[in-house]
Parts: sequence; C-alpha cells; structure tokens
Amino acid sequence: MENFLLIFVALSAGYLIQKLRLFPENAATTLNQFIITVAFPAIILLQVPKIDFSYEMLLPAFIAWIVMFFSALLVLLLSRLLHFSKEITGALMLVAVLTNSSFLGIPIINAYLGSEAIGYVLVYDQLGTFLAFAIYGTFVASYYSSEHKLEFKLILTKLFTFPPFIALLVAFMLTGTAFHPAIISTLEALSATIVPLALVAVGLQLQFRLPKDDFKPFGAALFVKLLFAPFVAILFCWIFGLESLAAQVSILEAGMAPMITAGVLASMAGLAPRLSASIVGYGILASFVTTGILYLYIVG
Repeated sequence: MENFLLIFVALSAGYLIQKLRLFPENAATTLNQFIITVAFPAIILLQVPKIDFSYEMLLPAFIAWIVMFFSALLVLLLSRLLHFSKEITGALMLVAVLTNSSFLGIPIINAYLGSEAIGYVLVYDQLGTFLAFAIYGTFVASYYSSEHKLEFKLILTKLFTFPPFIALLVAFMLTGTAFHPAIISTLEALSATIVPLALVAVGLQLQFRLPKDDFKPFGAALFVKLLFAPFVAILFCWIFGLESLAAQVSILEAGMAPMITAGVLASMAGLAPRLSASIVGYGILASFVTTGILYLYIVG
C-alpha cells in the first residue's frame, strides 16, 4: 500500500507543479538526466552483481524482444488497415511498442512482487527495452522522419555512451563481487531516489489533450501496448509452462505504460508529437488498471 501511495502522491505532485508552473520548463528533463546518469546506474551497480545469470535470469530479456517484435508487426498491420499516415505509423512504432519498464516498472513491480523482483526488472529493461530503444528506436525515428538520415554510427554512439548501459557492462564484470558496506550504503542512497524523482518527472510530462482526429491511432496504440503486448507474454509463458518470478515480471512489464522517452523521441523526430504525448499520458493512467488486472491473473 505504501508503494501505491508514493506513486499517487509523486505523480500528482509532478502534475500540479506542471500546471502551476512552479518549476522551470526543463525540470522534467533535468530530473530525467539525474535519474539516467546517477540514480539508475546506482541501482544497476547495486543489484546486477548479485544476479546469478542463468537461463531463468535471461528469460525476461528474451520475452521482452518477443513481445516487441509481435507488437511492431501488429502496429504495421493496423496502420495499413486503418490507413494511418507515415508520421502516425512512425509514432505508433515507438510509443505502442516500447514499454516503460524502469520508471514505472520498478515502483509498480516492487509494490506487487517485492524487491526480489527488481533484478529481473533490470534485465528486462537493460537487455530488452533499452537496447530496443537505442537500436530499434533510433532506426524507426530515422526511417519515418523526413528530417532524419539513418546513421548506424549514431546508433552505436548512443548505445555505448548511455550511462546505464556503461553501468551494466561494469556490473557484469563485478558479478559475484562483495562490495564494501560504505559502497553499498552509498549506492542504496542514490538508487532510492529513482522512484520518487522518476514519478515526479512523469507527472511533469503528462499531457491529456486529444483531438477527435487522433481517436483511431490513439485507440490502436493503447490496444497494442496495454492489451496485446501482455497477451503475447502470457501466451508465451503458457506455451512453455513458465510460472516463475521471472515470468511474472515479464508479464507485468509487457503490460506497462508506453515508454516516456519513446514519446520524447517521437516528438523530436516530428512524428505526431501531440498524439504521442497523449498516448503516453493516458497510457500511464490506464496501465495502473491493466497491471492490477495482470497481477490478479498472475496470483490467481
């Protein structure tokens, strides 16, 4: 209950700050930069070295890619059937495919499944969602935007200069290492900031304006992201008889809201910025209901 109260209070605080204009316009960007460069690497360095990398541990990353692959195929199919423009198709290829596996995934899964699930969350996020964002996301933004030229050098540069990915590589090399208590205490203090700051940043970026012309792509995006994606994860786990904590985390992650930074990337690439922001905003609120239903399915 305490975790859900924190989610509600932090999101509400961010939204009110946005509406009352109490922070500078770039406040959300500043908070996200701190999370990405300090807090998120801290939690990676704290949690990943503890992980015993087995097939079970890598399962979330595999499921993440399966879910994103079929979600992208469905977006392409719906875009063709519903005659969406190239701009809208590109936007949906980002916000309807990439999931909010860390900023919302960490607090929500921690609330439902406990801190022992965070290691699986990090694997799903770093080896699944983040790699997709860096590689797939850059490709989509370049391909669907007339303003961007596809450069694979940019993809590699983005990947190997991203602080959480650097932290992940370091954490892999430190697997099994016992840290000094002072280091553990420092990492714990820094990583503890990720949840409240991330949620406030989400609140600062929430947008709820939705013109009538956007109803079809809006509905298609939320259908793919909040209903179809977790269904793919559930079906995969059912076919292979997977019921472990790793499988449970993967199902919940698949049903998370659209990735906020995917919406930012879509806007920067000129891919239906207003629609992308609305999908992210409404998707965050709707995901609290859908993840709750998924949790009831998991424990039932």
